[in-house]
Amino acid sequence: MSMSDEGVSFAGSIPAEYDARLVPMFFEPFARDLAARVPAGASRVLEVAAGTGVVSRALLARLGPDASLVVTDLQQGMLDIAHAKIGDDQRVEIRQADAMSLPFADHQFDVVVCQFGVMFFADRLAGVREVRRVMAPDGVLLINTWGSLSDNPIARIAHEEVARALPDDPPPFLTVPFGLHDADTVTALLHEAGFTYVQSSVVDLTGTSHSAHGAAWGLLCGSPMYTQLQERGVRDPRRLVDAVAGRLTREGGFAPMRLPMRALVFAAQ
Repeated sequence: MSMSDEGVSFAGSIPAEYDARLVPMFFEPFARDLAARVPAGASRVLEVAAGTGVVSRALLARLGPDASLVVTDLQQGMLDIAHAKIGDDQRVEIRQADAMSLPFADHQFDVVVCQFGVMFFADRLAGVREVRRVMAPDGVLLINTWGSLSDNPIARIAHEEVARALPDDPPPFLTVPFGLHDADTVTALLHEAGFTYVQSSVVDLTGTSHSAHGAAWGLLCGSPMYTQLQERGVRDPRRLVDAVAGRLTREGGFAPMRLPMRALVFAAQ
């Protein structure tokens, strides 16, 4: 494992590739599901680890005209795309913020939403406790985490093909987002952070890409996998992209490519 494998950065060319290729396939379907779970009448909403704003846009479609939404992420490159996508909605404030130290007063929000972000917290317990701090006493936290790689074949295929090509030092990135897939573990984390009520559910959806090649390119070049490949001497990933695309085509079709996805959703108070 290289020195930077322990940290995950979405910078450089990664945010644009992520937004173009991974957001429609992976994140939009679950964003609609998560936003639909926000309680009716929510007025003060915080989104943590918002990425390029796919959940933000789904939330804005659901929130009323007098509601407010604060959109945060650690990575400014992701927020720049979110700002461009969201536009000038007067209900929205977009700001860079570290989930470990949120720049907000206690009990400020009645809903906090975090899609596929907890896995990247430098200290998961500290991050969830910080989220609890800024929530109203009767507020609601909505988060989701990915199921396992075995339950998410698009990512599993990419992980396996890259490991096959680089057996001596396989890039570990995909083990991070798909590594928090046990509902009991997440429930225990939420309880330890101070939530007394936690409800979990499994959500199975379909990941659709305009092509298997586009999906493969997004996975290898629209995530920190790209940095990890470069660190291992892979300057041109096209051969690897073709290998991943071939497997995806065999299992999910060429154009479009469709394969099942699974996530866990948690509501906590």
